[in-house]
Amino acid sequence: MAYTHPALEVLFLLSVLILWAMIFYQMVFTFLGYRYYQRSLGEKREADLETSTPLPPVSVLIPAHNEALVIEETIGSILALDYPRDRMEVIVINDGSTDETPEIVRKWSDEDRRVRLLHVPEAEAARGKSHALNLGRKAATHDLIAVYDADNTPESDSLRYLVRALLGDEKLASTFGKFRTRNRRRTLLTRFINLETLSFQFMIQAGRYLLSRIAILPGTNLVIRREILEEIGGWDEDALTEDTELSIRLYERGHEIKFVPYAVTWEEEPEKWGTWLRQRTRWVRGNFYVLRKYLVPSLKFRKRSLTMELVYLFLLYYLFLGAILLSHLVFAVSGLGLIAVLSPGPYSAVWICAFALFVAEVSLAASYEGEATLGNIAVAALMYLTYCQAWIALVFRAGYQDLTEKGRAKWEKTSRSGSTVDWVEP
Repeated sequence: MAYTHPALEVLFLLSVLILWAMIFYQMVFTFLGYRYYQRSLGEKREADLETSTPLPPVSVLIPAHNEALVIEETIGSILALDYPRDRMEVIVINDGSTDETPEIVRKWSDEDRRVRLLHVPEAEAARGKSHALNLGRKAATHDLIAVYDADNTPESDSLRYLVRALLGDEKLASTFGKFRTRNRRRTLLTRFINLETLSFQFMIQAGRYLLSRIAILPGTNLVIRREILEEIGGWDEDALTEDTELSIRLYERGHEIKFVPYAVTWEEEPEKWGTWLRQRTRWVRGNFYVLRKYLVPSLKFRKRSLTMELVYLFLLYYLFLGAILLSHLVFAVSGLGLIAVLSPGPYSAVWICAFALFVAEVSLAASYEGEATLGNIAVAALMYLTYCQAWIALVFRAGYQDLTEKGRAKWEKTSRSGSTVDWVEP
């Protein structure tokens, strides 16, 4: 006879309520993200017509650690940006590379005086991206600083759009654009990542910004005012996700950040599951660090929406994760006939609705880029059953590493494959 207990019933119903609260949250952000996408189309048209205000000088920082497979194309695309030649310098920060990265950069610097090669001192090498960026900002000569990862190929107007948006609002400390998956057709994993990044940016980043004017910096395709960056002490060298940590500090000091979705860069994403696992584990550990550093202090933040964002992050990794685990466990064990949930309810229909909403939301986000194909809709359906479920193991892996590995953050570089670009700039 299957086991049953009132406490089991309560826990199961609670998990269903938590999961649907998260689904409702996503639905709201999907709607708001669509509205922000529509608004951004108008902003782009205005930016294209703006020619009266001169563009200011910008220092572009590119941290690089063993990037020989991708750095040449990255430098070439940045030098080809639609930005005044005499108002841009490109500083490639070589952080202990043991491949041909410095030789490739040196060749570019010999050909174009806008390119500078900056070496991290040997005693300080491989201490992390934040350390490399801090050295870069000290070497920069301009009042605006842009950051691009070493695998990025920004579209020609990306930097111009970011700077125009920053100049258009004195409250802004930083602006950042959209990143796309350049190798999205290479493997099933990169197809998953492509849909994930589109959904995150058009649902969470765009929707959250429209609702509360909060946007969290990515690690690339951004411009920041140097004066403000110096004021807050630069990048946190203990942070594994230096972008998220920097965002919290900017908002806490009263500054603002804006998401500019029409400023686009293309980047290489992991093509192997092992590479993806290491990258995403680092991201989760970075978020754990941000929660430890800011969750309690955020209760006194002036910007209450920022407090709510940190509370949401906490609930995502703990309460929501627990609800998913419990619902999966009940589903599996009840399927074996070991327990029985007697509370009446259309639980099968609830699950089907959740699945259908996920696929619909992802497909809507993909449609903004003209990628809501039947193939991608099928990938989104498979993604729900596989890729999204891998997140559970990922969080546990990150938690275990957080408990067992202590010390200063080290350079956690994502391995590159040097994949050819499978996009064509419009």
